[in-house]
Amino acid sequence: MERIVLCTGNAGKMAELKALLPPSVQLLGLADVGLPADLPETGHTLQANALQKARFAHERCGLPCIADDTGLEVDTLHGEPGVYSARYAGEQRDAAANMAKLLGALHGVQDRRARFRTVLAFIREGVEETFEGRVDGTIALAPRGLGGFGYDPVFIPAGSTLTFAEMDKAAKNAISHRARAVEALVRSLTARYR
Repeated sequence: MERIVLCTGNAGKMAELKALLPPSVQLLGLADVGLPADLPETGHTLQANALQKARFAHERCGLPCIADDTGLEVDTLHGEPGVYSARYAGEQRDAAANMAKLLGALHGVQDRRARFRTVLAFIREGVEETFEGRVDGTIALAPRGLGGFGYDPVFIPAGSTLTFAEMDKAAKNAISHRARAVEALVRSLTARYR
């Protein structure tokens, strides 16, 4: 059985990826290999952050590692909050404060086009690969819905009238940026580890 480390402290991400991977892969968390839940994230792009976290973990545990970074990019704000999405309103990473700052920046703005992008990095001895997923949409006028996390209550994916937070988990996961990146990664891993 191939052991792969998922570089996250998020149990939801762990369960989601575990369900998608081939049975020949055993997914480990950071705690399983003695690493902290908060890995370095000082890059200026989503790809740089995902690679930085995966490299950090791989160098310390020697196992294949998967890491991700996700950002919300708003056209009118020239791509902000982007790579700083989790810390948009400050280092405390407060989702409600981040949404409030975003909605304040868009007050009175008609063009509310945006996209979520996720970049997954996979590193094993001698190999570094990245996989990207993207979903386009718009920013709602106010938060709606109780599901999801982060900016989900204000993001309306293209083709829907519901925010991600108003969708059930299965509906969101069928079209989300993370699901699309994970699908590309899983195709690569399935070919390698079947």
